[in-house]
Amino acid sequence: MTGATLDIGERHSVGELTDLAYELRRKLLELCGTYEGAVHIGGDLSVADILTVLFHHGLRVDPDDIANPARDRFVLSKGHAAVCMYIAMAMRGFFSYDEIVDTYGQLDSAYGMHPCKVQLPGVEASTGSLGHGLPLAVGMALSARHRGEKHRVVTLLGDGETGEGSVWEAVMAGRSQKLGNLVAFVDRNRQLMTSFAEERVMFEPYPDKWRAFGWNVIEVDGHDMAQLVDAIDRLPDPDSDVPTVVVCETVKGKGVDFMERNLAWHAGSLGADDLSRALAALDASRGTTAADVPPADTHEEAR
Repeated sequence: MTGATLDIGERHSVGELTDLAYELRRKLLELCGTYEGAVHIGGDLSVADILTVLFHHGLRVDPDDIANPARDRFVLSKGHAAVCMYIAMAMRGFFSYDEIVDTYGQLDSAYGMHPCKVQLPGVEASTGSLGHGLPLAVGMALSARHRGEKHRVVTLLGDGETGEGSVWEAVMAGRSQKLGNLVAFVDRNRQLMTSFAEERVMFEPYPDKWRAFGWNVIEVDGHDMAQLVDAIDRLPDPDSDVPTVVVCETVKGKGVDFMERNLAWHAGSLGADDLSRALAALDASRGTTAADVPPADTHEEAR
């Protein structure tokens, strides 16, 4: 990304970013295997590559200077993927992964099932009520414009939440206010909590809906690190007049064959045997993209 005055720090190759995403998925599974409650593991796995490329390549942030006014702001609209964001931030140096594992989901923990900026410095917005992240990001981007600040505001949405009217009001407002400093990533995994997306809401033609509202649209395989890096590197300058959406085609449960596109794994927990099985599946899946994963036959109800 260009246009900010804060250096991102070390630059990683596509191969290194791919390895970091693999490490993130392993840490997700290990946490899911130690936490006694349910983890939103399916949606966490689908955004692991996106959050890796953002925190290790795209976002201009400094873990040692989290209040720097030149920093990019990130809003996790898909708040139930918080644990994936926590681990991505820990791997970037914001805090300790061991602390996440030791305290996740406990009373008064900074690492709740949804992110809270009051509890956890470095988190820009408290989210979890779906459909609110993009409206918050629009307000933050508009404020930056009024203040003459050059940073970007980036948000990550699940495609299911884009069935909310508040999202499309924000889409229209972002274009109307000419917020070229606003970037939305969409986790297009085509699943809701208990059904596949098109069974409940007619999303298609999905990218064309964003185009109809005047946004710059980039379409990528959300598990192809080279495509994600390229999408970030060719974002318009923050001083431009058109906001950008990066529609990421993804697979819910990516990397674990028995979770991929399986409605039963919207959320769940892993016993010792299942954890070993999941880690073995993850090792076997390295190098696959969204297009490599066949559609699932199962229509099991979500846990």
